[in-house]
Amino acid sequence: MKIISRHTRLNSIAKSRELYVKKLISLTTLLSFATLIGMIWEISFQGLSIYFASIFTVVGVGLFATWSILSNLTASVILFFFFPHRIGKRIKILDGENSVEGKIIDITLFYLKIETIEGNHFSYPNNLAIQKPVLQLD
Repeated sequence: MKIISRHTRLNSIAKSRELYVKKLISLTTLLSFATLIGMIWEISFQGLSIYFASIFTVVGVGLFATWSILSNLTASVILFFFFPHRIGKRIKILDGENSVEGKIIDITLFYLKIETIEGNHFSYPNNLAIQKPVLQLD
């Protein structure tokens, strides 16, 4: 968490983005430790197999239907650490006929909020923002 805070401070990243990334990393750490404790305590999976099968079935269907949500969350972490453009910068995302040009208003867990010159607001998915070329106009 100190590394994330230091990275936020050194690169002038918004506090809300720092909070998003900290929550995501905390959740991942919690799940990892819960798995490790289960292995140490030698929890029998025979009794839990019915519950796990049910949970995995429901989660599997849910994850398949929302795969883009997971890719946006992952892209959000990548954008936090490696995105060269910051809030307030003018950019153009090159996406053929769907190109977007404007000022970055906010970077959330799922999308970039971009305001065009005309005052229109666009929500551009994070997973596409790391896949497409981005020009900095300022």
